[in-house]
Amino acid sequence: MTDTTRTGGATLFQKAAAFESGVWRSLYIWLARRPRVPEPGARPFGYYEPVSLIIWVFIIGSAIEVVVVHFIIPWPVVQIIALVLGLWGLIWMIGYAAALRVHPHAVGPTGLWVRNGSTVDVALRWSDIDAIRIQKRTLPESRTVQVADGDDGAVLQVAVSSQLNVHLVLFEAVTVELLDGPVTFTELRFYADDPKGLVVLAREQLRA
Repeated sequence: MTDTTRTGGATLFQKAAAFESGVWRSLYIWLARRPRVPEPGARPFGYYEPVSLIIWVFIIGSAIEVVVVHFIIPWPVVQIIALVLGLWGLIWMIGYAAALRVHPHAVGPTGLWVRNGSTVDVALRWSDIDAIRIQKRTLPESRTVQVADGDDGAVLQVAVSSQLNVHLVLFEAVTVELLDGPVTFTELRFYADDPKGLVVLAREQLRA
């Protein structure tokens, strides 16, 4: 894959630290109700629906587990340790849900932002984008970020629960920095809860 460069990425520890700090930072942003869009006049588009059910199952299950474990463990010291770990896990899951909420895709006056939580933020100018359309795909792998071969170079794919439904084509290759290192691509596929609304608004900006 000659058109794609993925060197100099973060180490496993750096990736874990970036993800962890992003979760807690997102929880703070959510609680503080800070602005979610990257520029004035930008409209947010979520990508939360495919994973919302499983996230809330984990959150409710974690909350029940904290109470149950507290009562079934007879040793006070172990109770305290289990309580701390259980509360940490519960708050972490809420923070992860917050990360998906407070970092939406965004269509703004100057460009398009494609995101996933606090670790994926691909910013494109309107002058970079040749075309954008709805195109539904299901990937065989569950990884959020994947790179595939396209007709004119590499295709960056930002999936949610293995789903994609928006496809855009660039005029020329663009390089962005991700946790695994820089990625150069000519096409971008991603998932949005409202792909029609996003594509319609993006096309209006492209025409303008």
